[in-house]
Amino acid sequence: MSLSTFGRRTMRSLNIQSQAKALSTITTRTKVATADQPLRFAYEDFYKNVIESKKDDKSYRYFRNVNRLCHQFPMAHSDEGKIINVWCTNDYLGMGGNAKVLRAMHDALDEYGACSGGSRNISGHNQFAVSLEKTLAKLHGKEAALYFGSGYSANDCALTVLGQQLPGCVFFSDESNHASIIDGIRHSGAKKLIWRHNDLADLEEKLASLPSSVPKIICFESIYSMCGTVAPIAEICGLAQRYGALTFLDEVHAVGLYGPHGAGISEHIDFDAHAAGKPENTVLSRIDIITGALGKGYGTMGGYVAGSSDLVDMIRSISRGFIFTTAPAPATMAGAEAAIRYQSEYPEDRIHLHKNALSMKLKCLFNEIPVLPNTSHILPVMVGDSALCKKVADILFDKYGIYAQPINSPSVPVGTERLRISPTAAHTEKHQDELIRALTTIWNELGLKTHVDWAREQGWKTTGIEDPVWTRTQLREFDPFLAW
Repeated sequence: MSLSTFGRRTMRSLNIQSQAKALSTITTRTKVATADQPLRFAYEDFYKNVIESKKDDKSYRYFRNVNRLCHQFPMAHSDEGKIINVWCTNDYLGMGGNAKVLRAMHDALDEYGACSGGSRNISGHNQFAVSLEKTLAKLHGKEAALYFGSGYSANDCALTVLGQQLPGCVFFSDESNHASIIDGIRHSGAKKLIWRHNDLADLEEKLASLPSSVPKIICFESIYSMCGTVAPIAEICGLAQRYGALTFLDEVHAVGLYGPHGAGISEHIDFDAHAAGKPENTVLSRIDIITGALGKGYGTMGGYVAGSSDLVDMIRSISRGFIFTTAPAPATMAGAEAAIRYQSEYPEDRIHLHKNALSMKLKCLFNEIPVLPNTSHILPVMVGDSALCKKVADILFDKYGIYAQPINSPSVPVGTERLRISPTAAHTEKHQDELIRALTTIWNELGLKTHVDWAREQGWKTTGIEDPVWTRTQLREFDPFLAW
């Protein structure tokens, strides 16, 4: 069973259990109605019991007060003013503090203010939206793009419209897909078939079960953020062509980070062709619909859908989530476009990111810190127990001034709890060594399972560093002094 399938089933089970427990507790407290005081549902008691149930089953989420320091990335300060090294940010390249991004945002803010003024349909449409969408379309080699307030909204709105409008549409969804994809499919009301994570044989079997005339959409991600695995995009495109399906690719955790221009894994696959300005007949050109986010590799805010002009216009014209919401501020859009343009021209940040990610994986392996094997930039450090996972995170924060978020059920299956560590372009060798020393000390003190233990139990056959997406050859082309 996949992480996301487990998560969905567990979430439903936990919700039902929490509600049942809350109702049971409240029923015993409910007073008999009188003429002067009619019976009223115990709302606050219900809320309290739901929260208590989540704390009991270890699914309650604790937030840390972490305040990013713009000019000291990746450092932040706690609510008490303590300096913290953040190792779990999605602003992988530090674009949130990039000088050109900040300048573009300041200029737009000073000239046009802090608010868009309304939805795109009513006074919220402006030159910044038009320019940003043209830039997004160009980035992915598509005819058009549509900008949303978040990546979640982009997926949800696009899939809802597609499933509602295409007659008899059937979605084929990777079982590890993000909640925004799951919800978009659910909201559309269309049928769905869930295929095993990255399992091409299972996908093909399900595609072949339907007539070629049935509208089909294969939904998948280029990089799955909780485990770091990378989709076999080229092979999925081949199956889509064979069975008459559309491809819907979420590049949220890859845009800005992969490819010669930062267009994601689908661009990176044909790196040399895109670097030479020859995108014809590449994998990227075969993807029908691409979604992405601007709050991760691009360090700003928002999400988008890119595809054909008619597809984008259909979503723009029909999506309730797009039509009936206030547009993001002009400054946000100006900053997002500045980030895209910067990363399209300057690859140094993503080169540093992937050097640091590979370096960290090697150091973890050398010190027996268990990293779930993958070929991307994400380091899921396996703990295997929710209480211990939180304890490790607390020790890192309180004793070492390091912030790494624990990931527990229902986000991942019970027994696979982990720290999701994401190196950035700005983490120095000193930062890396400090984290490794802290993790090694904690692992020894708590007697946690090592990489060898996890590999033996889970049957890991590889570490993932043998064949990373950003190859050593590609990294050396940008940095000939690369040591490994």
